[in-house]
Amino acid sequence: MTSDIQRIVVIGGGQAGGHACKALRSEGFQGQLMVVADEPHDFYERPPLSKGVITAEEPLPKLFPEDSLAALDIHWHRPRRATHIHRDANQVELDDGTRLDYDRLLIATGSRPRLPVDEWANIGNVMTLRSWTDACRLKECLAIGRRIGIIGGGWIGLEVASSARKLGIEVDVFERAPALCGRSVGSEVAEAIRELHQHHGVGLELERQDIQLNEEQDGRVTILADGRAHEPYDLVVVGTGVAINLELARDAGIKTDLGIVIDAAGHTSDPTIFAAGDVAQHPHLGLCLQSWAYAQNQARVVADAMLGKEAHYDEPAWLWSDQHGVNIQILGVPTGETHCVIRRESSGSVFFYLDHDNRLVQMVAFDQPRAIKLGKRWLEAERVLDPEALADPDFNLMQLR
Repeated sequence: MTSDIQRIVVIGGGQAGGHACKALRSEGFQGQLMVVADEPHDFYERPPLSKGVITAEEPLPKLFPEDSLAALDIHWHRPRRATHIHRDANQVELDDGTRLDYDRLLIATGSRPRLPVDEWANIGNVMTLRSWTDACRLKECLAIGRRIGIIGGGWIGLEVASSARKLGIEVDVFERAPALCGRSVGSEVAEAIRELHQHHGVGLELERQDIQLNEEQDGRVTILADGRAHEPYDLVVVGTGVAINLELARDAGIKTDLGIVIDAAGHTSDPTIFAAGDVAQHPHLGLCLQSWAYAQNQARVVADAMLGKEAHYDEPAWLWSDQHGVNIQILGVPTGETHCVIRRESSGSVFFYLDHDNRLVQMVAFDQPRAIKLGKRWLEAERVLDPEALADPDFNLMQLR
């Protein structure tokens, strides 16, 4: 560890920021650790917000127990927002005028929900889901609502649909694309997800290009989809993707693309500034991952790099989602290299996407977590697989370890 690192500032109070702080202390950093967070809460996880938080009495899903968090000895600045990075002076300016000196700076500003139509923000019973406050409001609305509409057939929209059906609420999902989750999985998986939701009574309105929202006098919201008006909804949840919070880095002259451009250790174009989580463009895939695993594991690597240690992040993309009691895990990302698709049925479905050399490109498993663990090994080893063996439900995949 270089002895000149006495002050580290972390911008972002989410999962990436939290795990970076924990790793910094675990690796021996004893200097001043400052965190700028735009929410008043301790570090918490976001995946439960669309699940147990709105269907049960789950509390704020804190990242660390109270004693573990206290041991990190963090100087909090919350709820505050970083407004400018003064790179020449190694300072971060906050919205109240405070300036924080840093020797190393971590940008973990994450992302924010994107509304396809700005005016929707002015409709009272239209909302997005990103924060604890959002989840609390959604839970209150679901407690008294009879039917909801969801704009967007991606992961967040489908998880909310699943939770609402669990509560006995009527749900319709509106999606502009012809398939659900089409940007992250192949058509075969998208069809399996469609069947899952239809089986549980979710109304699906796919390929609806022109979607308009109108507020009724009683506060309910009418959805007009390709000219057809649907009975007013008590609430409309919009899950149409996110905008990466790049403004702070971009204004400071740090190199950005889809996200903040980093190397495998999390270095940005400024040697004293690092990036982690949603805002950090994946060093190998060239895209931004909204992934629990990426936020956690890449942040730990970046913490090592901030302390001058050898660090390298090269894990494959890994996402998961719980819908209607089914655990869906996605390993890898779709590419143009897919040559064949294999569906295996054995107490749950597994989809294998192979390239021309029969190497794994992507795997999606429904209630088959052990298969995903094997897939990670196959990806790492670039193993050539036997399509017939993969498709045979009687073949033990453990033989391919």
